[in-house]
Amino acid sequence: MGEARDVMDRLTEAVTHSDLTALAELYAEDAVAVTPDEGEIRGRDAIVEYWRTMTESIPEATFTPVHQYEAGDTAIDEGIFSGVNTGPIQLPDGEKLPATGRAVRIRGTDLATVKDGRIESYRLYFDQMEFLDQLGLLPQA
Repeated sequence: MGEARDVMDRLTEAVTHSDLTALAELYAEDAVAVTPDEGEIRGRDAIVEYWRTMTESIPEATFTPVHQYEAGDTAIDEGIFSGVNTGPIQLPDGEKLPATGRAVRIRGTDLATVKDGRIESYRLYFDQMEFLDQLGLLPQA
């Protein structure tokens, strides 16, 4: 196992245990993350804030890996993120929605490029519409 794989595994552990201190230690100060719901996020503090909102809305999440890879300085995970929405949902405009109490099970992929033990570039992909639908936040046909 290389450095990128080790850092990615620690990231998954920190996210699923809502450990914001560990999350902050894993990202470079000038890291860049790209997510489907927030777009490009620049800087460690902003990235940790993104994870704070996610871990508050689904505090006891799990991640079940389907495929895990490491290619040079980049680790890639494909898997299932699962949990129950028991905390407020932070919207991009700052509005907060109350918890829905609904379970989510979302397949996604994330990639972390690591240098000197810290994530410099992070990309997360998941189907936002599926996520919102499972939360009951989309209009019903």
